[in-house]
Amino acid sequence: MGGEGRELSSDRQQPLRDDIRLLGTLLGETLRAQEGPRLYEAVERVRAFAKTDFAALDRTLQELQLEDALTVARAFAHFLSLANIAEQHHRVRRRRDYERTTDGGALQRGSFQDSFSRLLAAGVTPDALHGHVRSLQIELVLTAHPTEIVRRTMRQKARHIAALLERGDRPDLTPAERADVLDSLRREVTAAWRTSEARAGGALTPGDEVRGGLVVIEQTLWDAVPQHLRALDRALREATGRALPVEAAPIRFGSWIGGDRDGNPNVTPAVTVQACLLARWMAADLYWREIDALRSELSMRDGSDELQARVGNVSEPYRVLLKEVRDRLAYTRDCLGRGSFDARAYSQPDELLEPLQLCRRSLQQTGADIVAEGRLLDVMRRVACFGLSLVRLDLRQDARRHAEALDAITQHLGLGSYAAWDESERRAFLNRASQDEGRGIAAALEPNVPFPAAVRDVIDTFRAAATLPQGSLGAYVISMASNASDILAVELLQLASGIRPPLRVVPLFETLSDLGRAGASMRDLLGIDWYRERCGGRQEVMIGYSDSAKDGGRLAAAWALYTGQEDIVAACAARAVHLTLFHGRGGTVDRGGGPAQLAIQSQPPGSVNGSLRVTEQGEAIDAKFGLLGIALRTLEEYTTATITATLEPAADPERRWRDRMQRLADTSRAAYRDLVHGSPEFTAYFWAATPEAEIGQIKIGTRPARRMPADGSRSVEGLRAIPWVFAWTQTRLMLPAWLGVGEALEEAVRDGHLDELTEMYDAWPFFRATLDLIEMVLAKASPQISERYDRGLVPEQLWPVGEDLRDRLRRTVAAVLAVTRHTELVEHNPILRRSIDVRNPYVDPINLVQIEILRRLRRAGEDALLRDALLVTVNGVAAGMRNTG
Repeated sequence: MGGEGRELSSDRQQPLRDDIRLLGTLLGETLRAQEGPRLYEAVERVRAFAKTDFAALDRTLQELQLEDALTVARAFAHFLSLANIAEQHHRVRRRRDYERTTDGGALQRGSFQDSFSRLLAAGVTPDALHGHVRSLQIELVLTAHPTEIVRRTMRQKARHIAALLERGDRPDLTPAERADVLDSLRREVTAAWRTSEARAGGALTPGDEVRGGLVVIEQTLWDAVPQHLRALDRALREATGRALPVEAAPIRFGSWIGGDRDGNPNVTPAVTVQACLLARWMAADLYWREIDALRSELSMRDGSDELQARVGNVSEPYRVLLKEVRDRLAYTRDCLGRGSFDARAYSQPDELLEPLQLCRRSLQQTGADIVAEGRLLDVMRRVACFGLSLVRLDLRQDARRHAEALDAITQHLGLGSYAAWDESERRAFLNRASQDEGRGIAAALEPNVPFPAAVRDVIDTFRAAATLPQGSLGAYVISMASNASDILAVELLQLASGIRPPLRVVPLFETLSDLGRAGASMRDLLGIDWYRERCGGRQEVMIGYSDSAKDGGRLAAAWALYTGQEDIVAACAARAVHLTLFHGRGGTVDRGGGPAQLAIQSQPPGSVNGSLRVTEQGEAIDAKFGLLGIALRTLEEYTTATITATLEPAADPERRWRDRMQRLADTSRAAYRDLVHGSPEFTAYFWAATPEAEIGQIKIGTRPARRMPADGSRSVEGLRAIPWVFAWTQTRLMLPAWLGVGEALEEAVRDGHLDELTEMYDAWPFFRATLDLIEMVLAKASPQISERYDRGLVPEQLWPVGEDLRDRLRRTVAAVLAVTRHTELVEHNPILRRSIDVRNPYVDPINLVQIEILRRLRRAGEDALLRDALLVTVNGVAAGMRNTG
């Protein structure tokens, strides 16, 4: 995988090409040294044919022994991973190029300076801008991923390689230092090549996932947050003349890892407790390090009278005070390690913040303001953002599980069957039972009451939540919520369990039908006086992108989410309740993924009102926060997109556009559901053509691929959205993102509405964003590779299904190009276009090897070596597609 060294060029993409060429060269050297000339030459032959002759590529791979073909696939997978690292590093490099611009050049779109200047030019006053930035409430919620492909070990090596590329950018390196960088890169590439893709020690546990989620806090976000807030403060001073208050925390972090038990029996009450304790332990440890460093810095011999009175007349008052803080943090850390608490341990952020505020006042009063604005300020801002728990853990459970628990409770107490009651009867009971703070049912929650295991798990989750330190938990999210009683049930169970203060209760509307009823459900809920008083004029509602798209297709889901949000906004506004929408997005377009700026600014007017919650899932966490520079850009984009959508919301779409969009959604949904949910041949084709079943056996995550235990029917309905998307990504058909779109657009064009569609694309941010994201996925699809899966894995009688799908794909491409007026896909984004064109030839050989592995696996049955080989190819395709589902 050869190439030459770096070259200087004014071409902004040239440094990226140089990095990729360098890493490819080092990988080639590693292959020759580790695998020998024969396999190295085989890789080079495959690489040449992949770019020029697909038939010759197929023949060459067929002629190789499987073991050799697998080595070739590993080589291409490693190259794609190295290319990803280079692209990530180049994003950081380009951001720094923008930030160095001081000659009036273009500002980076979505940067603080760009966004604030645009808002002020549009008529937003400096006071309004400052006030809205100061009060922003954005929470990014980290979630685990059922198809978490890349090992943390490999992610760490990727960060090391990125750091070495950054060091190599320095123009002042001596020849010896540059040689050291190259040698270090060789070592990292070689170590990665000799590291197994399969993790040792068996399947992942929830504890592994919790630790993995916290790693990104420790390694990047801990440093990124104060840097981000410094940059925001600087930009705000320039734009408004006023600073960002120290206590302001525009962005905070939540987590579902260890708290999301919906369909995952591995997440138990004990796991939830351990997740919270581990996060608080890590927080205490990180603060201990900061306070120890701060104590070394604040060596001043004098302090304010207030400080001297606090510590006594000593020569180094700051160090004396901070030693007390450091020692108390060490004690807190030790307590958390033992799972115990007492009054000496820190329990609330204000306890940690108070001595830091005293130090800051003293420094300011004694003329050391510049010192007060250094590490001390950074620590205080970390406290405002992370508190003592780093992340607040959400709990999530299916609404049916709560109803099942309440049915067992009411029957145990002789009150009747909750399950048999209608909605009005349930509400009446929940209202009555809540009037005495749930004491009437509290006895039934005691551990000695004999309930089925599933009911006991629900009850014990609430009881465990009541024991955790305040601030450990965030919200309680209810999956498959559809009625007001679903929310009231959780409120009652919280009361009866003694959770004080109670957690926010957040209904999650995720199917098309539930999204359609979401506004009515919220009107019913907010019409209940005691609940409206209880929620304190604030309500959070979650909307799910994954299940809605799997239910009815991407286009129908996008419109259902848009109109559902509008209805929820109206319902809350009618009761003067402040709404925060929680967007359950995945990493892929089919699951609501895409650039943050594009997604947030195409939301319905009024849906982003200074507050926002968004999930960041699995490998998307590493892509957005794995490198410090990328994390800073991600935080900046979320901040500016939210403030822009708040102060300059998109205009309401015209009535005729809404009508057209509804017809597009209806047609798209019908086409999607007729095939996916109405064709037995399609279902049989899916299981044969994709590796979903085999990937489910690799045990790369803790969450089952299906919501309910498998019953042998292998229905698409029972499959979770993530593995559904993942399977189609592996075969490169990318079906969930586009199926139904072509039929809808074709019908509109046939009926003479092309001009209206192009008008909508030009003037309506929602419609443009939707089509642009679909177009991006279409550019990644490969009908040629999909056909190879059919020929290698699918029974011949099902081949017409695949042929029909590829014909639909071609028609969808043509329809999208007609509306966007592009001559080729993603021509408006030449960098992305080139990236796809460069990557695809490197992914093709991996797909062909995967087909052969799947063929052998299906013939041989369980085979550990073949499963490890499959994981290699799954990694490679995921790296090439830049997502896993």
